[in-house]
Amino acid sequence: MNEKEIKLLLRQVKEGSTGVEDAVKKLKNLPFEALGYATVDHHRALRRGQPETIFCEGKTLDQIKGIAAKMMKSNTNVLATRASHEVYEALKEVSVQVEYHEQARIVVINRRPISATRSIILVVTAGTADIPVAEEAVVTATVMGNTVERLYDVGIAGIHRLLAYREKLDQAGVLIVAAGMDGALPGVVAGLTGKPVIAVPTSVGYGVSFGGLSALLTMLNSCAGGVSVVNIDNGYGAAYCASLINRLAERRD
Repeated sequence: MNEKEIKLLLRQVKEGSTGVEDAVKKLKNLPFEALGYATVDHHRALRRGQPETIFCEGKTLDQIKGIAAKMMKSNTNVLATRASHEVYEALKEVSVQVEYHEQARIVVINRRPISATRSIILVVTAGTADIPVAEEAVVTATVMGNTVERLYDVGIAGIHRLLAYREKLDQAGVLIVAAGMDGALPGVVAGLTGKPVIAVPTSVGYGVSFGGLSALLTMLNSCAGGVSVVNIDNGYGAAYCASLINRLAERRD
């Protein structure tokens, strides 16, 4: 139940069209609901603007379905990240409105239309191997109501590819830049634009990349200002942060 629905319910109680007991039944699971294996946070959308997200790794199929079923009652978008095809098939038992974004490993349940922002989040990758992490960011930011564009495979090994899209970089409100190997691309992008850059190190590279640690350290040590860094392969976290920035900028316009 979102803020608008709660206000409507309170008005109905005041007007007498809804009884107090019925209102209590609708509100009794707020602000959270304990399931034993999970405590579903129904108030998160009110506090943060976005509902809770289900991180699927480490959870059983029954647990994921149980959490999703409870979240659907709040009439919000349900986002399940790091979801396998098996998770997707299981969630189809909970709702007929289920989308599976295989490359992003995200399941979206009961997607509700949200007016898209005028400001653009541009998701950039150094290479093709970084696209799965980038797609996690794209799907997440899109579901959160942002206008999202892609710019893939423009890493520093062929910097002319990136320079050909200078206008596209400048048109974005926020940039998410995913890179593995040496992880240098976010710093380069930040040096070309005055917009916030959210760097995502990916676990792409040979042995001494240490599963993305090398890229992470490079990004943390970027000499370009305005670069913030999320955890390795965390496209979801980058998209959430970018969405908060993008929405704040939208409200100020």
